[in-house]
Amino acid sequence: MTAMKSWNVQISIKENADTVSAEARLSGAASGAMVGEGVARRNPSDENVPAIGDELAAARAMSSLTNQLLHQAAADIEQHTHKPVERLVV
Repeated sequence: MTAMKSWNVQISIKENADTVSAEARLSGAASGAMVGEGVARRNPSDENVPAIGDELAAARAMSSLTNQLLHQAAADIEQHTHKPVERLVV
């Protein structure tokens, strides 16, 4: 039997002057919705290239979400095995 599941991540990006913030929102996971956040700040001496700030903020938001998922997986493993998770890395 094959089970098909669908998890979706929506990334919202907000630009303000020299700061870009991103939110990566996961839906569809059994553990419920999770949100990762990321920020990128432009050095005033750097050229203003909005796409770079968007990419950095989005990557940081997804990285935050990844860490949350790993921690949730470790907690779920420990709950089922009653043993501490010693190594769980990306």
